[in-house]
Amino acid sequence: MLLSGIIDLPWWGYAVVALVLTHITIAGVTIFLHRHQAHRALDLHPIPSHFFRFWLWLTTGMVTREWAAIHRKHHAKCETPEDPHSPQVLGIKKVLGEGAELYRKASKNAETMKKYGHGTPDDWLERNLYAKHSGKGIALMLAIDLVLFGPAGLTIWAVQMIWIPLFAAGIINGVGHYWGYRNFACEDASTNIVPWGIVIGGEELHNNHHAYGSSAKLSSKWYEFDIGWLYIRIMETLGLAKVKKVAPKVRFSDGKALCDIDTLQAVITHRYDVMTRFARSVGRIYKAEFRKLRSRAPLSGDGAPLKTVRGWLHLDAKALKDQDRAKLDELLDMSKVLQTVYTMRMELAALWERSSASKEQLLRQLEDWCHRAEASGIVALQEFSVKLRRYA
Repeated sequence: MLLSGIIDLPWWGYAVVALVLTHITIAGVTIFLHRHQAHRALDLHPIPSHFFRFWLWLTTGMVTREWAAIHRKHHAKCETPEDPHSPQVLGIKKVLGEGAELYRKASKNAETMKKYGHGTPDDWLERNLYAKHSGKGIALMLAIDLVLFGPAGLTIWAVQMIWIPLFAAGIINGVGHYWGYRNFACEDASTNIVPWGIVIGGEELHNNHHAYGSSAKLSSKWYEFDIGWLYIRIMETLGLAKVKKVAPKVRFSDGKALCDIDTLQAVITHRYDVMTRFARSVGRIYKAEFRKLRSRAPLSGDGAPLKTVRGWLHLDAKALKDQDRAKLDELLDMSKVLQTVYTMRMELAALWERSSASKEQLLRQLEDWCHRAEASGIVALQEFSVKLRRYA
């Protein structure tokens, strides 16, 4: 019996077991490591907290402090050379194919651990078992799978071992910053892979997460589904979890004609929503102006397709290389309308970057921005200014 395993199942039964076990691991990563430990978006009762720690030790060998530190650094240094796993910097092939290696390399950076690894478990179990013997849990999981399922247990174990390197280290860190759709115009390249966050526990909604990093809920639109959030709500109902933060809902106040402190606070809080709506508002202007300029492309020098340059209008100038910035400046010189819209975009984004300015100063700058938008003669800017004043 032991040679064939304690549990005998048809082939599809083993497939179901593998999917269930890997899904528990995914739930542990998204609920415990990501939302609870890295972002403090919720508190967990000791029962699920210790279960997830033990389960992740068995199935991944990942150390909580290392995972949280690497992820926090990813947010702090996103899409820069210091980002541990940016496909925009390292290339999509490298992140997809070598995501686990990038994680291991980052985990050995003592400075990263010291700066970003604070507040993670540091009890006797963590020091003497989970962190000290991180590889032994994986070996124990292999033994358990073999005893329970016999030779089929080896396949189940192999699936468990590849699941996180493939989906978390590869898909989320790679595809989630390369392909997909965006609800929010974040300063990074994060995307939502699909609107149904099931296979990776809700982590598919990666752009939503980067817009509101401390939110325990990753879905944003009515058609998006975050299964990790479903599990959290169930645990909260059972008294096993307590949600601390969720993304605030965008609200508008009808008939508001002037900006006030509440407007300023709402604009800063919902800055990615603001920039997304701005981009949509001026989209037709961009198309119309580029149709006029198409006969004059390519630009001087080594040239750049207008489609490529058009994408730069949605980026911070600091994110562009010097040669690309020069091409963009040349384009803006060819169209006063594009120059006005781009300048207004940059000035709007600068509002939440001026941390040294007082609320009163920022409020005056916001009101001045609205006045200039309404006096620009550009209908899209005028209409957006009216919308901007109504943020509440």
